[in-house]
Amino acid sequence: MLSRWDPFSELSRMQDDMFKNFATDERPASALAFRPAVDIVEDKEAIWLRAELPGIKTEDVHVELEKNVLTIRGERKSEQKVQKDGFYRFERRHGQFARSFVLPETVDGGAIAADLKDGVLTVRLPKRAAEQPRRISVKGDGPTKDPVGTA
Repeated sequence: MLSRWDPFSELSRMQDDMFKNFATDERPASALAFRPAVDIVEDKEAIWLRAELPGIKTEDVHVELEKNVLTIRGERKSEQKVQKDGFYRFERRHGQFARSFVLPETVDGGAIAADLKDGVLTVRLPKRAAEQPRRISVKGDGPTKDPVGTA
């Protein structure tokens, strides 16, 4: 399974990783886009996609299939209401997100199922049954009509 290529996503991830451990990083959490981590594994019957979505409600997550592209989109809403004394940092990221994945032709798009439990979205992408070779019988009781006229 392939991810839709974004020329800036890897650069953005590296930049975020570079700054996330600095105590002097004063950027607000909203300036850093939320991008859920995703694991993709495959077994004999299906491909499993698991995305970390802690704190996100089921109604704020949407899974869509268009042609052979699966898109997970949603929003992690900010819990920050009014800054009061005692708050020093807001590091949890929030905002809208979208992740898209190109699915192999072996996935049965009509049987995809998704479940959000304990902050993990699990999407089951079942594989189509493998097409078996079909035997074609050969008859010997005269020529079939040939559109070219050679038979």
